[in-house]
Amino acid sequence: MRYIISGKNIEVTEGLKSAVYEKIGKLERYFTPDTEIHVTMNVEKERQKIEVTIPMKGTIIRAEQSSNDMYVSIDLVEEIIERQLRKYKNKIIEQKQSAASLNQSFVEDDYSEDDSIKIIRTKKFAIKPMDPEEACVQMELLGHNFFVYRNADTDEVNVVYKRKGNTYGLIEPEI
Repeated sequence: MRYIISGKNIEVTEGLKSAVYEKIGKLERYFTPDTEIHVTMNVEKERQKIEVTIPMKGTIIRAEQSSNDMYVSIDLVEEIIERQLRKYKNKIIEQKQSAASLNQSFVEDDYSEDDSIKIIRTKKFAIKPMDPEEACVQMELLGHNFFVYRNADTDEVNVVYKRKGNTYGLIEPEI
């Protein structure tokens, strides 16, 4: 695996690098040798945050974790990525997708954990035509993190969502 380690508001010391190689290196059995691992360490006030992104064919494995200690954050993020990989493996086996970045022995091993996705609630509602700004207001009124609506101008189904920093995002279909 190829590591790309960077830091924001923190000097990435040899100790931190070796902790990343040791902990994230445990994931080596899941990937091919040419897989890139992007690790970003960040210090914000009292929080020590680590973000790990692993771009793969057709998807991205990403996890972030914060704590008061960067070494603890590294431990926690490794566990999250391993859990995500098991779920992703089950998905590609079920859908018979290619797993070019995953080690073949990992794909063939049987992990019989119950990580299947369970939909526990279904909701139906009328989609009324509106503009993105009105959709954001509706989302705020409902107290949700996202809102699905029909764009009054394009008559397409769009989604607005809440982002960090009290900003909004818009998802429009590409035709």
